This record gives sequence, C-alpha cells and structure tokens, in this order.
Amino acid sequence: MDTSKGVLKNRKAKKKIDEIQEVSDSENYSKLTKREVGDGAPADKDCQEQKEILIESKEDGVSKKQCSIKFEIDIIFLVLLSLGLCTRLYNLDNPHYIVFDELHYGRYVSLYTKGVFFFDAHPPLGKELLYIASKIAAYDGNFTFDRIGSPYADNVPVTALRIVPAISGSLLVAVSYQFMMEICFYQWTAILAALLVLFENSLLTQSRFMLLESIQILFGICGILCIIKSNRKIGISSVLWLCFGAISIGCCFSVKYSGLCTYFLAFFLVGQQMWRRICEVQSTLRLTFSILWRLTILIVVPLSVYLGVFYIHLALLPKAGPHDSVMTSAFQASLQGGLASITKGQPLHVAHGSQITLRHSHGRTCWLHSHAHVYPVKYTDGRGSSHQQQVTCYSFKDVNNWWIVKRPDEASLTVSYPPDAIRHGDVVQLVHGLTTRALNSHDVAAPVSPQSQEVSCYIDYNISMSAQNLWRVEIVNRETDRDTWDSIRSHVRLIHINSGSALRYSGRQLPPWGFHQHEVVADKVVTHQDTVWNVEEHRYSKSEDKKERERELVTAEMIPTAATRLSFWAKFWELQYKMWSHSSDAPQGHMFASEPQDWPLLQRSIAYWLSPQSNAQVHLIGNLVTWYAGTLSVLMYGGLLALYAIRTRRNINDLPPRASKKFYDAGYILFLGYGNTDLTETDLMNLRWKDTWDFILHKKN
Repeated sequence: MDTSKGVLKNRKAKKKIDEIQEVSDSENYSKLTKREVGDGAPADKDCQEQKEILIESKEDGVSKKQCSIKFEIDIIFLVLLSLGLCTRLYNLDNPHYIVFDELHYGRYVSLYTKGVFFFDAHPPLGKELLYIASKIAAYDGNFTFDRIGSPYADNVPVTALRIVPAISGSLLVAVSYQFMMEICFYQWTAILAALLVLFENSLLTQSRFMLLESIQILFGICGILCIIKSNRKIGISSVLWLCFGAISIGCCFSVKYSGLCTYFLAFFLVGQQMWRRICEVQSTLRLTFSILWRLTILIVVPLSVYLGVFYIHLALLPKAGPHDSVMTSAFQASLQGGLASITKGQPLHVAHGSQITLRHSHGRTCWLHSHAHVYPVKYTDGRGSSHQQQVTCYSFKDVNNWWIVKRPDEASLTVSYPPDAIRHGDVVQLVHGLTTRALNSHDVAAPVSPQSQEVSCYIDYNISMSAQNLWRVEIVNRETDRDTWDSIRSHVRLIHINSGSALRYSGRQLPPWGFHQHEVVADKVVTHQDTVWNVEEHRYSKSEDKKERERELVTAEMIPTAATRLSFWAKFWELQYKMWSHSSDAPQGHMFASEPQDWPLLQRSIAYWLSPQSNAQVHLIGNLVTWYAGTLSVLMYGGLLALYAIRTRRNINDLPPRASKKFYDAGYILFLGYGNTDLTETDLMNLRWKDTWDFILHKKN
C-alpha cells in the first residue's frame, strides 16, 4: 500500500472540508447582516459583536494550531531499525578473537585508558567513541593486542568494544530509508534502498567489529540528509537543520579524512540552492545575508567539531609513549615521562664542547648520523664520490648519533667554565663523537640527489681535496640576533661556509651500501623546511678521553627547571602536519590484504580472521549483484544526463517539469556522492590498501 498517496488524499480532503466550512460560515454571516431589525434579527451593534466573536474564534483556532505539538511514528523506519539491530547485534562477541584492524583500534583504546600518547594518521573521533564504550564497560586497558587471531582475555569487554560500530551500522539502515524518502518521494524505492544496505554483506561485516567505517558512513549520510532538509525549509527550521548537518559532517571527517568528500558534497548542495535563489525577486541585501549565514555555519561548525575532537584527544593523552618519537623534541618534552624525563637535567645552552644529537625537525623522524663506513668510489650510474665517511639521517636512536660542537680555533673538546655558549651567526665545527671526524661538504654530487652537494665526515687521504668543515649556526625561531643556541627549543639551520648551502635531509633512501638509511645533502635552497634541525639530547664534555666522553652525563648551570609547556594550538598544528606528512609512510603490504585488481570479479577477499582451531573464517567481500548494479546505474545515469542535455539544447523536452526536477536533484546527489569520493580521496594522500578499500566501500554505498 502506498501510504504517501493516502496521506496526500487525506490532506486534500481536509482542505476541501475547510473550504466548505469557510463558505458556510460566510453565507451564514451574510444572512445575519441582511435581516431587518424588528423581525427577530439582531441590531447592527449585535451583528458587529457577532462578527467580532466569529473572527476572534477563528484567530483562537489558528493560535492553538501554532502551539500544538505533532507526533508522527514511522512504522517502516522502526521495522528497518529493528532488522538492523537484529543482524548487527546478534552474538556480537563471536568470534572471541582479535579480528583484522581491531588489533590497532584495541591498542588505541588501551592507550586512551592509560593516558599514553599515540600517533595515528586519521583523526581521533572514532577511536574516542570506542574508548567511551570501553570506559562504560569498566575496561582497565590491561590487554596486549599482539596479533590478529589472538583470543581475547576475560577482562576485555568484547561486546562493549564492538557495540558502537554495530549500533551505527543498524542506524545506517533506517537512515538510508529516510534519506531516500527525502530525495525520491517514493516509499517503495526508499524501502528497497534500505534493504540493500541491510543485506549488503560488506557493510554487515564491518558493522560487527571494532572498526570505524560504519561510524563514518552514518555521520556522512546523516549530514547530507540534514543539508537537504535545510534546503527545503525556511526560517529557523532551515538554520537548525543546517546546524545539525554541519555537526554531523564535522563528525564524519573527524573519524577519517575521506569524510572530507562528504563535506565537499554538502557545499555543492548549499551552493546549488543559493544559485537558484539568485534569480528570485528579492533584495540583494537579503540574498547576501542568506548566503553568508549558510557559509558561516558550514565553515565554523564543522571546524569547531574538529578542533573539539583534538582538544579532547590531547587532554586524554598527557603521558609519553611508544609513538611520541614521531613528534618534535619540544612536543615530546611537554609529555609526562619519556623525553621530558631524559632532558629534565640537561644543560640548556649549547656551548663549545657540548655533546648533542641533532634531530630533523619536520616530516620523518631521524637524527644526523655517521659511521665508519665510507661512500663507494663510484656509484652505480658511474659517477665518482669523495670516498669520505658516510653521513646519513638515521630513524633510530644510536650511539653514532652523537656530535661534539667545537669552535674552529679551539683544540680542546671540553666545556670551559663558564660555558662558551654558541649564538646565532657563530661559526662552528661538528665533530662526530665516536670517529672524531668533522662534518664536511664539498663540490661533489650527492649519491642519490646529484643536484645537491654530498655531505661527509672528512678523512685526510693526503690528496688535493682539503677539508671544508665550517658551518654557520642560524637560529630560525630567534627573537634577537644575539640569541643562544638552546637544546629542544631552538630550531637551527647549519649553513656551509664555503658553498652557502644548508644541511638538509633529502627524503631519499640510500642503496644497500648505505644500509638503506636516509640521505643528507647540502642544498642551495636554504629556506626549505627540511633544512631545519634541533638539539634533542645534550650533555657537557669535561674529559679529553674519548671513552670517558661517551659516558659523561653531567648537569650545568641554567638547566631547565620544568617540563616544556606547549599550548593546545602548538600541539594541534604540529599534529596536523605530522599526520599529513606520515600518511605516505604507512605500510604497503599486508598478509591479509587483497589487491584492487582482485575486486571486480571478487577473486580474493580481505581475510578479516582465520580460526586457528577450526575452519571458521571471516572475510570482507562485496555483494556481486549490489556492487555491479550500483556501478551500472552510475554509468546509465551519466549517459542519460548527456542525452537529455543535448536534446534540451535542441528544444526537445523528454521529461515533464516535475520529473525533470527529480531526475536532476536526486541524481546529482547520488552521482556526485559516488564520483566525488573516488576523485577527492585519491588527491588527498597516498593511500594505503586499507584506505583504498575504505573509500570504495563508502563510494559504493
């Protein structure tokens, strides 16, 4: 039965009854006024009073209608929600093993519980929701998520950890129905769409485990639904619906950055509405105000949600942990423990004789490093090298990361008293701690980046190549030109005196002869962000003995008395940069993965879990009928769109106005929602195989 048609008939009937009643009232009132005085009719004054009473009665009726509250219960919505809950919540703790990326998200929940900082390339809202569920279930965080397939211990509330994605997946079924009702008006079409979501096995699989896809898709579809409702409302209702939509879309890209595609679609829908209003007869001021308040809501509200999510994230994680080495030294020193405890007693000012580690300040985490091995005489492309000692950027802490700061005219490597502090603009030498060879550069092409100069530690081979080992210290974040070079907080560039080039991390890996460590060069572009370094660990040398120097760790005057304090904004912007720059460093292979070329014919699924004891397995694999039908529909719509555009251009209108409006409005939403996800996600970052799968799932549904 088509309930929408029934509702329409009832409305028409009610309207007709009201019109008849108004005519009847009008006729009765006319009879009253035409009757003469003395035949039992009321006087003119009485007629006027009766007229006022009649009008007042109608006004009271209108007033009551405005103040009334109307409740509507959509039985179909409730039935679909119940079906979603039954399919997603049933036996939710089975299997009682770590399934696929529950390995990562479970670790994050445990770290949230202990307040230990962690780093992930995606925003934290989804992980925070999982943590809230675990907190309600009193999870203590004492479980090691070591590998996929490991059984959960008794202290792990498996159902609670999986409940948020399961409820999100259940709501997705019912909200899909509401979404389709809003854009197509045909109830059976909306029911069919909801059933396709209900029985889509990929969505069902993802909804039953501790994963974020169902959460993100729910926020996205709710956001677009609210945007559509806002476009069809006026007044305060339009404002409220747009606010709800902006909040939901902000939550969408606060779960994963692929949600930005939904954000772009929301901007398109609101922009489309404003474009249509330009041709309406209204004042320019009113039109401008209408555009501005919508634009303000769409920008301010989602960004406020995003900022709030990160504020909570950083507030929950005050302690240092295994992931904090990704962050800068200042960020690490602001955390409880970790680098803060290491650097608490170290000297502040770098001086002649200081033993330091120099950390690359942007992008990849690595330290300036050298070892006894030398560059090969010739590279594989036939170019010759200096055959000097290798200098690299090493991603792990190592004794070969230590360097000694030396004044060129001083022979001693010990710190004098009072310490001879290095200041902005001073010229120094950097002596490698273990090999005692000085950091050097010369007019020889770098091994992997031949457009830049090679950097080495100088070895005297008694040939014509002389040492060029002087470097000028430039403090990037200085306040005055006499600022001292300080550990942790000073960002410096080391400028080679002979060539004017800056010491730079090139971002490229060396061949096997360089142990696949990262290349360090001297680059003419001194303002590049990869030329910035900072001192992380620092100690004063007081002994000329080489072995004794390696063991020295002493305090000096002017040591820090408290941990480094960073504002929320400083931490926030650094975290954004690190998340962006580390997205391409994600692992490319996985034993459970499938490749894109396997998907069209479903040749291989993604193995979520394989039972170690029986033949039980969980796989993520798409529905062949649903996926191919969806792709075919997109191609057909694109063809019809082009055909109708050509025929309309030739003044041939194949569709009546109402059907044409539906074809374009509903089609644009679904067509652009499908394609925008694909194109924008690819442009955002170099995707992992898992991210690719995520946005295809989002796109298909």
